[in-house]
Amino acid sequence: MIGFVYILKSLKNKRFYIGSTIDIQRRLIEHNSGKSKYTSFTRPFELVFSQKFDSITTAKKIEYKIKQFKSKKVIIDIIESGEIKIDQFFNLSW
Repeated sequence: MIGFVYILKSLKNKRFYIGSTIDIQRRLIEHNSGKSKYTSFTRPFELVFSQKFDSITTAKKIEYKIKQFKSKKVIIDIIESGEIKIDQFFNLSW
């Protein structure tokens, strides 16, 4: 099953949220309707980035790795480049 890594930007506080899913449109609706507890107080969101991967497992691992950086610069670099360059950020031995 394919998976996506996505980045949302809060229109309320301008912060980013990184997630993974098999259905981006459904997740965006869930975030904007308050169904996601973590993001319910910072909505509405706009989708600023998404990238498709071969599996949801891979997408979840990449989401986790990006979150480990705790760096706004990394997130902005991904958005501006339009892709997650796996070999640049990740050890592919997983």
